[in-house]
Amino acid sequence: MIDTGKFLMTIAKRRDVPAVTTAPVREDRCPTMPGPELTVVVPTRNEHDNIRLLYDALCDTLQGANWEAIFVDDDSEDGTAEAVTRLARKDRRVRCIQRLDRRGLASACVEGILASSAPYVAVMDADLQHDERLLPRMLDVLKAEPTLDVVVGSRYVQRASVIFRSRRRRWLSNVATLIGRSILQVPITDPMSGFFMVRREAFQGSVRRLSNIGFKVLLDILVSSPQPLRVKELPFHFRDRYAGESKFDTLVGWEYLMLLADKIIGHIVPIRFIMFALIGGLGLLVHLAVLWFCLNPMQFSFELSQATATGIAIIGNFTLNNWLTYHEYRLTGWEFVRGLLSFALICSFGAVANVGIATLLFTQQRSLWWVAGIAGAAMSSVWNYAVTSIFTWHAR
Repeated sequence: MIDTGKFLMTIAKRRDVPAVTTAPVREDRCPTMPGPELTVVVPTRNEHDNIRLLYDALCDTLQGANWEAIFVDDDSEDGTAEAVTRLARKDRRVRCIQRLDRRGLASACVEGILASSAPYVAVMDADLQHDERLLPRMLDVLKAEPTLDVVVGSRYVQRASVIFRSRRRRWLSNVATLIGRSILQVPITDPMSGFFMVRREAFQGSVRRLSNIGFKVLLDILVSSPQPLRVKELPFHFRDRYAGESKFDTLVGWEYLMLLADKIIGHIVPIRFIMFALIGGLGLLVHLAVLWFCLNPMQFSFELSQATATGIAIIGNFTLNNWLTYHEYRLTGWEFVRGLLSFALICSFGAVANVGIATLLFTQQRSLWWVAGIAGAAMSSVWNYAVTSIFTWHAR
């Protein structure tokens, strides 16, 4: 029988390489520590003044639990990521994921959950509006009732309470809740809640179908699951924001509508492409209106009128897409100017493709003029959408 140790030593001497040991690895050289049982995912955007307070609150309420907190920061400008990093240096239970060139609460929550290994994951805001004292009870309920998938902190069940700063926000919340429960058939009182705890298996079942649009990740998870998830709601007091500015603006409702549309028809056609095409159709109407105005009342030459109409249409299309279609990737300042220039350049190639395809179908294939025109427009729309998504807005 060959002595393996001597054989390896001989080969090492011949080739001038270090000898390879065949001794077994001692287990005491790499002691293991169990991973966390609970991960609390906190999406952040300019929440510097709330970080330490939330951390202290989690430490107080989760005493005795094996937990960690993952803060997912969307490139805050007020030092939020630095505040989390300082805590992480002192407490290994704290981690920070910094996202550059992209935003969005839903996608931030998904990245945070995917970065954890815990069997139970909670999601809550950083503004201290969600009552962290409910977390231990959420965990106990999930552990005590194996058939449950999600525990939701609800603002609308009995013994819960909520304070809205304005009637408008209360009205929008009520309307959104009604739409979510009626159209998507979500059987809970507060599908708009951003405070919940989910089993990892339940999340993994939904993750590949998530839309990652807007703020309502709980609704996205519930609707995306291939099987109905079993949910229990617990009441809590929805507090007022402690510090910083609310992220609630007029476009939150728009993103919610985009999420609903994506869940209904997004499996057929991407909802962003639909929005892009609708804005392109509006741009065509603007183009024709400006062209008529320049040719008739203003008496410009056709060349100048066409150039003016084209420029205004491109600026209008880019602005609306930047504001609505790519809200979470919105460009501002000099980035807006850079984005406009790249959008115009890409659309000019799309126009060439439009004319080329339409001319080919009309002259060579003897297609009807309107069929050729629609085919050319469709070709340029697909090109413009695909390329501007990557190079103008860097959408992922």
